[in-house]
Amino acid sequence: MSDEQKSAKNSPSSHHSEVRDSKSSSQTVEPRDAKSSSGQTVKYWYPYCITYDPIQAGSIDGTDTIPHDRAILRALRSTYKPHTSSTDPTRTLFIGRLNKNSREADLEQAFAEYGKVISVRVVRDFVTGHSKRYGFLEYDCEKACLAAIRALNRQNFQGSEIIVDFECGRVLPGWKPRRLGGGWGGNRNSGQLRFGGRNKPWVKPVQLMNERELGEWRKQGGAGS
Repeated sequence: MSDEQKSAKNSPSSHHSEVRDSKSSSQTVEPRDAKSSSGQTVKYWYPYCITYDPIQAGSIDGTDTIPHDRAILRALRSTYKPHTSSTDPTRTLFIGRLNKNSREADLEQAFAEYGKVISVRVVRDFVTGHSKRYGFLEYDCEKACLAAIRALNRQNFQGSEIIVDFECGRVLPGWKPRRLGGGWGGNRNSGQLRFGGRNKPWVKPVQLMNERELGEWRKQGGAGS
């Protein structure tokens, strides 16, 4: 094997998650194994992350070294304790952006198409009992989780485009949820975009052109010149 082939094999891009967007290539790579904060061996389904870093998550290419918004500072200063649960975190999905009226029975019915559902919970406000618009669903195997993610992530469910992904809190060291300034994704209007996850993966760092490359680019009609 040549040095170039070895380099390509060991580059971050060779470690893409097994779960891919339906519009992406069907080729998959086995997910990596790592140790969770509890010492349990788990599989990480993200392109690069084996630990969560709020500063890197706030960077479109994962190269930032200083925080660029106040929410990142909040995430760095915060302490997050993952929720305790009897569910298996390696077979548990996070379902976000739910319709405020979505119920456990609705989720179970929709997700049962892709495997045996063990448990499902919509997180609710302790005082009002109103849905916080996210929940968790446990399957009996990882294969069902993968199938559900492929089919339902970023799809319309009861009038809302939902996010479906593996749970992060109990398996991704350093994880900080959206409410603490972390998380994945977000929207431009919030000014708090987060990258490195499934729906907004990091992009290759921008490489500036030298004068020769800039001249060639202009000759080819770059920027309408």
